[in-house]
Amino acid sequence: QVQLVETGGGMMQAGGSLELSCAASGRTFGWYAMGWFRQSPGKERDFVGAINWISGNTKYADFVKGRFTISLDKSKNMVFLQMNRLNPEDTAVYYCAADRYPGRIGASRNDYDYWGHGTQVTVSS
Repeated sequence: QVQLVETGGGMMQAGGSLELSCAASGRTFGWYAMGWFRQSPGKERDFVGAINWISGNTKYADFVKGRFTISLDKSKNMVFLQMNRLNPEDTAVYYCAADRYPGRIGASRNDYDYWGHGTQVTVSS
């Protein structure tokens, strides 16, 4: 079993930056992609971006390209989501997820096997 814990959420004014962290524990070997998703009240859980644990390749949703960056610290089993130029539409609960399937960077929530409990990000105008 894998446990994922997100931290770093909070309140921010539009235009600001925030970095989210995801710490993984438990059975930590064999991962192939780590993803970030977000969900606003009454909306679907949307793909934000993901990174392949082995290659370091990344994939991002169109609405965050150029503003968000995902990175890894393999020595600490951690994934980061750096968010810049935040706007109120970025307000959501952000979730970290892990995918065991090799050779892909999934963009669907169905691609991911393990999930954290989420961290709230609120951006005010």
